[in-house]
Amino acid sequence: MAEGPHRDAVLRETLPRGSGTCLDIGCGTGRNLAIIEELGWTATGVDISEDQLRLARQRCPRVHQGDAEDLPFDSESFDLVMSAWTSTDVDDFSRMVREAARVLRPTGRFMFYGVHPCFNGPHVHSLPAGELVVHTTYREARRHESAPWWGEGGIRYKVGGMRQVPLAEFLNAFVDAGLRIDRVTEPGEKDVPVSITILASKDRSLPSPL
Repeated sequence: MAEGPHRDAVLRETLPRGSGTCLDIGCGTGRNLAIIEELGWTATGVDISEDQLRLARQRCPRVHQGDAEDLPFDSESFDLVMSAWTSTDVDDFSRMVREAARVLRPTGRFMFYGVHPCFNGPHVHSLPAGELVVHTTYREARRHESAPWWGEGGIRYKVGGMRQVPLAEFLNAFVDAGLRIDRVTEPGEKDVPVSITILASKDRSLPSPL
């Protein structure tokens, strides 16, 4: 996961400015909600973890418990939807993206920021000198409960593994949800990126916002 300052900078650079409503899917402790409001939006958060939402409510009153794959909101409820670092946690990333598209208004946009499908995940082994080894488990689109290169007792053992989403499945999730991909970035200065952002529009007939 990206470190705080770098992550915040990516959100500020990638999230459009606006004055409508914005939903943060998988808001966790609500750390992104202040940035959403800083950019002009009225923020709402949703997360499945009530423990995390206890902290989120200290940052924003508009947070709800709910499943990212079955959002507790009416269709066409938000002008902007975002989600950060969730693709490896949800069971069905494609379904989450379809839900994001469903709750978007007709002229709305969806921004995803998170794990790079190719160079970050349960199939990647980071060596001490900074090199990455990509293993043949890349195509295994499932939740990986363990990997030989994960530290014993590390966070992945505690939170229940990590789901691998290969690049084709990742990109097709947006296409199959009826979204038009407007811009893709690979943030950071590392030679091999560990994260990716996607900005997509619901209405494919509209001019690209960027």
